[in-house]
Amino acid sequence: MADFHNMSRRGFIKAGAAVLGLAALEGHLPSQAQASTPGSAPAKVWYCPKITPQTLLSLYDKVCGSISGKVAIKLHTGEPGAPNLPPRELARALVKHIPLASIVECNVLYPSRRAQTASHRKLLVENGWTFSPVDIMDEEGDVAIPVPGAHAFFEETWGKPGVTGPFTPGNHLREVHVGKHLLNYDSLVVFTHFKGHPSGGYGGSLKNIAIGCASPRGKREQHGDGWIKGELFQEHMVEAAKAIVGHFAPRICYLNLLMNMSVDCDCAGMSAAKPQCPDLGILASTDLAAIERASVDMVYAMPEQQKKALVERIESRKGLRQLAFMEIFGMGNGAYELIRVDG
Repeated sequence: MADFHNMSRRGFIKAGAAVLGLAALEGHLPSQAQASTPGSAPAKVWYCPKITPQTLLSLYDKVCGSISGKVAIKLHTGEPGAPNLPPRELARALVKHIPLASIVECNVLYPSRRAQTASHRKLLVENGWTFSPVDIMDEEGDVAIPVPGAHAFFEETWGKPGVTGPFTPGNHLREVHVGKHLLNYDSLVVFTHFKGHPSGGYGGSLKNIAIGCASPRGKREQHGDGWIKGELFQEHMVEAAKAIVGHFAPRICYLNLLMNMSVDCDCAGMSAAKPQCPDLGILASTDLAAIERASVDMVYAMPEQQKKALVERIESRKGLRQLAFMEIFGMGNGAYELIRVDG
């Protein structure tokens, strides 16, 4: 494997391609020219190829500097029998390690036992989430939080060179409804099982907070009438995520677990496809755009047969739009320094 220590994003791509015998990958990814802060220093993304409770906690300690007070740990608890869920001991270690921490979830929009709080709670027990209280944040309703800078963004950005997409001023979110209990927390730790997704192409930290913290009403705001997919859905998720980030910043950090990476989300339950990718490790950052790009870059750097299904899922759903729009919308720095930690 390439030596990823202190390696830039472009260095990672080139090294991965050289070691694995791949062609250049830049053409598959959104251009860094759209980074939100031109000339700024690359964001730091910490990486460990070993997946253990100890390495997870070591990476968390690298990025937890602003985390304080009552802490929400947002993760995906899964449908019945979901075969690709991360080992529970990882989440257990994280909850134990962080003072005043609770796992948080929201009810879902689609038909499921997770759509109603009572049946959702029973499923949490069945799926092994018994070592910590799980706060179903919309149990007592929801509340709208604003998308920071939405009006200014559309007024200043629309029509400028290099700004693309199906959006038009007025068609995007100005606010998003989230579980009311979200307001009870001071900090947010986003612990994400990175994998494919039927609507988003891939599900990373962005999707974990945009959809995962939204109440069913907030989920419908993002999916729209007719359950939209593609670029418009990606942009809606970015806007919803910006509301979450704006609410917590700087008391928010991200942990992406690149393990059991099926083309399907954990919401698929027992029908989720078997992963064809190897487990790659854990990434950690305080920059949402950076950790999402680093995760996607690592997928694209795998050998063709290992990455083929997941890349097809990402590209067929226009999933790379998430990355480009995050940077256009000021959600972080797509240029990153990947810093390897060996455990």
